[in-house]
Amino acid sequence: MEVKETPLPGVLLLVPKVHGDSRGFFLESFHAKTFSRLGLPQLFVQDNHSRSVRGVTRGLHYQKRHGQGKLVRVVRGSVFDVAVDLRPDSPTFSRWFGTTLSEENHAMLYIPEGFAHGFQVTSESADFLYKCTDFYDPQDEGGILWNDPEVGVVWPIAEAALSKKDAALPLLSAVSREDLPRVV
Repeated sequence: MEVKETPLPGVLLLVPKVHGDSRGFFLESFHAKTFSRLGLPQLFVQDNHSRSVRGVTRGLHYQKRHGQGKLVRVVRGSVFDVAVDLRPDSPTFSRWFGTTLSEENHAMLYIPEGFAHGFQVTSESADFLYKCTDFYDPQDEGGILWNDPEVGVVWPIAEAALSKKDAALPLLSAVSREDLPRVV
């Protein structure tokens, strides 16, 4: 597996070795020994799968007290995937990193605790998979608005299709330090 650093410390782009021929392909999307060697978590407690249509934008979400590291990938279609550093004492606080994850490039993104996460579907539809290091707790969820000008994410599709919940998320400037993700 090839590991590529991003401008946000801890956020890693992972590119698995793909073995393919005329019959199809094979790849390892997770291997505990490889992840251990890379210094990444080997214990994931929840797997999620979402399917969305073009323009759907989910996020930017985080857990406040029960931080979730996430390993995300796309198995059908393509998305623009984004991580935003919300660690208050980080030199990259409020900065973002985005990349395309698709069924063609097989790339995965590892997003550690302390980051908001979101994605936008750029194909007709996409199946998005993510492994989490802690359980989702709806009482612990936080988020910031997808197009917060302070963060300045440059999304590929200007008109996002949002849930009511995501459309009502606050700007980062309105989130108190106590409501930002706590990193243990």
